[in-house]
Amino acid sequence: MAGERPRYGLFVSALGAVVLAISVFLPWYGVSFTPHGIAFAQQVGNQVASQLGNATLQSYMASLHANLSGLAGHEFLSLSAHQALKTLNVVLLIAGGLGCVIALFALAGAASAEANRGPLALLGALAGPCVLYRMIELPSPSGEMFALSLREGAWLSLLGAIAMIAGALWPAQSGAAGARQADVQDAWSQLSGWTPET
Repeated sequence: MAGERPRYGLFVSALGAVVLAISVFLPWYGVSFTPHGIAFAQQVGNQVASQLGNATLQSYMASLHANLSGLAGHEFLSLSAHQALKTLNVVLLIAGGLGCVIALFALAGAASAEANRGPLALLGALAGPCVLYRMIELPSPSGEMFALSLREGAWLSLLGAIAMIAGALWPAQSGAAGARQADVQDAWSQLSGWTPET
């Protein structure tokens, strides 16, 4: 019983590490056209239509401009951290993979739960600010034609890093709780004459 509560923390850390690693491949950013990008596309279309001098093409381009204007701000593509972030995705994968291995080894009893709390908290504390930085400071797409917005992958990465830290800081069973449990077992053995096996 004394080892149960630290194991809950290890399980939370392992789950957070898995979420952190998987979220690298989920959509982090949505890509949409800016009004400037739409205006540029319309300008290029007008130039092509005027150079070709075809009346049918010019009328088609006019109807296309009306449709393009409605696309401003609407997401048409998503990017994962693996696609958009060249170095950070490797850092997050390493932190998630190491965190998962450390927590699972400790859960399996191959390593001390208390000894692994520090490395798990450190890995979560390394990943968390990196993710937060890339959520606040979005990668800038080339030119002013496209804009990025946050998607669920970034939020899941942050949640995974926080879970790794929370699991590492999960409180162990206090001595008072262990003493209360021992008192209950002593009282039960006196009443029933049965002594629980330890």
